[in-house]
Amino acid sequence: MTTLYGISNCDTIKKAKKYLTDNNIDFNFHDYRKDGISLDMITEFAMHIDWQDLVNKRGTTYRQLSDEQKQNLDKDSALAILVAQPAMIKRPVLIHNNSYHLGFKSAQYDEIFAS
Repeated sequence: MTTLYGISNCDTIKKAKKYLTDNNIDFNFHDYRKDGISLDMITEFAMHIDWQDLVNKRGTTYRQLSDEQKQNLDKDSALAILVAQPAMIKRPVLIHNNSYHLGFKSAQYDEIFAS
């Protein structure tokens, strides 16, 4: 079972979906905005991917946080913000055979799906 998590209008998500489709890999797509997001889901992600890696610090959503929020960011506050602001989650999160992967590079996906 393969699930791709993200936001449908994200360019990186579009590339990941194209890769999966072009390589005939069956997958489910979970759109945070349409399908929802919960603290349990993000906590599960953070059990497999470092919470600091889950935070997209390059996006506008992160830059719009107050300086105080950025300086006091810890695991609990970050996960709460990610639930409230799913656009701040680095994308995509891919779960394949119970392994969690973050981001998209075709070489990375070649390795993940080599077996």
